[in-house]
Amino acid sequence: MSVGNEDYRDSGLIFPKDFVIGSATASYQIEGAWDEDGRGPSIWDTFSHTPGLITDGSNGDVADDHYHRLEQDLDLMKELGLEAYRFSISWSRIIPTGSGDVNPAGIDFYSSLVDGLIARGILPIATLYHWDLPQPLEDAGGWVNRETAYRFEEYARVIGEALGDRVHTWTTLNEPWCAAYLGYAAGVHAPGRTNNADALTAVHHLNVAHGLAISALKTVVTNDPKFSVTLNVHALRGVGETGPEAVRQIDALANRAFTGPMLRGEYPRDLFDDTAAITDWSFVKEGDLEIIHQPIDILGVNYYSTTAVRIWDGVSARQGADGHKPAAGTAWPGADRVEFVSQEGPYTDMGWNIAPGGFEQLLWDVHTEFPELPLMITENGAAFPDAVTDGTVHDPERIDYLRRHLTAVHRARARGVDLRGYLVWSLLDNFEWAYGFSKRFGIVRVDYETLERTVKDSGRWYAELVRTHVLPE
Repeated sequence: MSVGNEDYRDSGLIFPKDFVIGSATASYQIEGAWDEDGRGPSIWDTFSHTPGLITDGSNGDVADDHYHRLEQDLDLMKELGLEAYRFSISWSRIIPTGSGDVNPAGIDFYSSLVDGLIARGILPIATLYHWDLPQPLEDAGGWVNRETAYRFEEYARVIGEALGDRVHTWTTLNEPWCAAYLGYAAGVHAPGRTNNADALTAVHHLNVAHGLAISALKTVVTNDPKFSVTLNVHALRGVGETGPEAVRQIDALANRAFTGPMLRGEYPRDLFDDTAAITDWSFVKEGDLEIIHQPIDILGVNYYSTTAVRIWDGVSARQGADGHKPAAGTAWPGADRVEFVSQEGPYTDMGWNIAPGGFEQLLWDVHTEFPELPLMITENGAAFPDAVTDGTVHDPERIDYLRRHLTAVHRARARGVDLRGYLVWSLLDNFEWAYGFSKRFGIVRVDYETLERTVKDSGRWYAELVRTHVLPE
């Protein structure tokens, strides 16, 4: 056993038996069956079917065909020994038009998924929204329309009534930062809008939807589940003398715009000041903060890399890589002078820097700010250009990434961070949003021609971790 290596390559570290180790996926990225059994279109169907928006020209019509291969994939999870599985529910599969009639086939699918998990001893963690808004709701304004939050409340009640005797943990939203800013300001995610005021409005209505959904779920569930939300809390690094001011601005947009109302019942004043030229925030109605600020049991944290920022001097050539696909708009309304600074490698296939130290620091920072709130790592993983050799995938880079980040998790726990579990992203290679099938995150390879599943070396390494709760060599 090595202890305290600054490269975070420890081994032999022991995780307690009540520390939950599992994996995560999202509905549009794996399910396929996009127009079958009553499912309606989502904004990602529309977006991916629009020429030129997806890197490789693909779409999620078939994806991993998880919808038709449910039992096979459940058996695969059992083979890997997963203790928990975080999945998202397709709103369009449950209520095809976003409101109104419920689709029984959609309810049946997720009921079978939950029953299959429980039968295999796997905890079901259900995410209500992982970005696939029903297209009819987008046609009516999407998250810019306040009514969408109330339709989300209705959807939460429907699925809560259907599965609320069996789901272990309910998560309202996954990374609302992406849904709001990448979808409504940058235009790189569905629905592909590039309007800064729309994005800030969407931020608020997503926050309202979260609060409404928590309240709705609590009125209909009959077991004793945990309630949560998952945020991609940005791990920010300031560069130079202007670094602190740049960090403040991005922290307000990326982090405090969500943690403020959800966890404190207030928006940060500097967020309003920074964006005053874009909107007056009059869409925040009396009573909204009380709606949003609902008690939750756990905060989901997604982490992949760090973000380095400073204020642009207006003279030198400006850097601009914020870690996302180049887009027509900006993901940072009101932060026009912030410059995103390239960081040292190594990098994943996404071009994201590998920084387990940033992970440990982020967890400590979140814990320090919200010391009474337990955390769970709901996504962490890496894309690499895998190759099949001798019928399998040797992916030492991914194993190294996971080892280093799990070392960071262990160190954060040792410092007193209340971390309840770790879910690797992702179980399967899948449709990676605007990048299509060009990026592979899975610990299980999917051949997109045959849809055959092959457990990678990283999957077997991870299975050993789950089995022993000891970080393998």
